[in-house]
Order: sequence, then C-alpha cells, then structure tokens
Amino acid sequence: MTFYQGQSLAEAVREATAVLSDAGVPSPRVDAELLAGHLLGVGLGRLRAMLLGDAPAPEGYGELVEERAGRVPLQHITGVAYFRHLELRVGPGVFIPRPETESVVQLVIDHVSAMEHPKVVDLGTGSGAIAGSIAHEVQGAEVHAVEYSALAHAWAAGNLKPLGVTLVQGDLRDALPEHNGTFDVVVSNPPYIPAEAIPTEPEVALHDPPEALYGGGADGMELPTAAAASAARLLKPGGYFVMEHAEVQAGWIAGMLRRTGRWNDVTTHFDLNGKERATSAVLAGTAPDE
Repeated sequence: MTFYQGQSLAEAVREATAVLSDAGVPSPRVDAELLAGHLLGVGLGRLRAMLLGDAPAPEGYGELVEERAGRVPLQHITGVAYFRHLELRVGPGVFIPRPETESVVQLVIDHVSAMEHPKVVDLGTGSGAIAGSIAHEVQGAEVHAVEYSALAHAWAAGNLKPLGVTLVQGDLRDALPEHNGTFDVVVSNPPYIPAEAIPTEPEVALHDPPEALYGGGADGMELPTAAAASAARLLKPGGYFVMEHAEVQAGWIAGMLRRTGRWNDVTTHFDLNGKERATSAVLAGTAPDE
C-alpha cells in the first residue's frame, strides 16, 4: 500500500486520520500521528512540529495505517506501550496495559511512601506494568511479580529485568509459598471479565490473550477471588491488598472481602474517569489456617 508516497507528512496524516476514523478507531488523529512518529523515530511533540513544514510522508506509512484500520492494536504495530514513566515492550500474547491501571499503582505508591524497604508482589503481572512502575518509582522496594502465561512471562522478563524485579512463572492461586506472610503489599489486576461478556472492541476481543481477560466462571470472579485468597496468604498481618476490577464488580468484591472475616478497612477507589476501578483492604491479625 503506497498511496502516501509523494505526499507531505501533513497530507498523509490528514488522510490517514480519515481512514482510521472510517474504520472506527477510537482516536484516529492521535494514532495517525503516533504511527508516523514511530516510523520517523520522533515523539509527538517533534512530529507535530514537523507537520507545520514540508517534510515528506515516511516510507511504509500506508502499510501501518492499513494494519491499524484493520483494528490491530497500535501497541502491537509499534511494539511499545507507555505506562506511567515506563516504555514497555509489548506484542501478541500479552495484555496491553491500560491507562486506568495507573491509578492502582498510585494507591500502592501512596501506601508505601513512608516505608524504607517495602516488599511488594504483583499477581498476574502481564507485561510487568504494575510491578515495573513500583520498582521504578519506589526507592528501596523489593518487588516480585508472578505471571502464568509463557508468552506474557517472556514479555515481562524483558521489561522487568532492568528494573530489578524478581519474576516467576506460576499460578497466582498458589505462587510463592516460600514467601507466605512476608509481603507488605499484594497488588493484582487479575482477569475478571465474565465468560459471556465478549468485549466489543476488536483490539481487545481479537488481540488481547483470552487468559488475560476472562476471570473464570459465569461471573468472572474465580481469579479475583483466588487473588484475594493468595493475598491473605502472602501478606504480613496488617499488610495491604489492592485489586483492579470492572466498575460493576466493586460491590461484589467488597462484600466478598468482608465475608471472609480476614480483612479490615475495605475501600473502593475511583479512577480518573470516576469509575469504581479498584478495591483495597488491610489484612486483619493472623490469618486462620488454610
């Protein structure tokens, strides 16, 4: 596909924006710019300055626009996802981190801000976005991460090794038994979509790995329930647990945590869009025998 050859960068981006808009891409202008910036090796600021001049469209731009118009995720095309202060490598087989998860990371950072050497674990780390951000932003933190999928584990390994995170491949249900009762914080963004709730966005339905989406059972609550049970096992008494979930699941998760009798201070947290995005709790006393 070479219909952008001979066009200026500004003309090509305008035309690409129209193509992506017609394809139903949610942010056509920004995606058109990011694809051009990816090929040119420049950020958005520099790219937008170039649009004011007579720079030519980059070679291969049409092919990338065509991929994105086919609803291949932008991050799969560029190979990069931006999350808080990190640039993460991503691709097929790993869940693309979402901006709303950044608020979950902030809850952890705020909680450990007065601790000298907090010990934190991220259950179901995916690309490593949560664990990597905590390791990057919290000086002196000892950060662990668990991921079940072999493909996602491979992506996480590349992202987390430079940040000093200890990554293991395992099931969040029974991972890290040698660390029982030693963590200050357990954080998790587990799969939580109900079995029949197929996402409407093609980028999610066709490209995010199913094992990172569906939480198990008709209500999607099997893995979130398991994450809470593992948190109770892994935390010190008084340790902090925070888990991301769908807005409609907030009440159910808060009730589930309270019914176990193992948690105090159960609190629902809103993301920047005002949605009930996460629930936190504090482990009460010494956990009873499993």
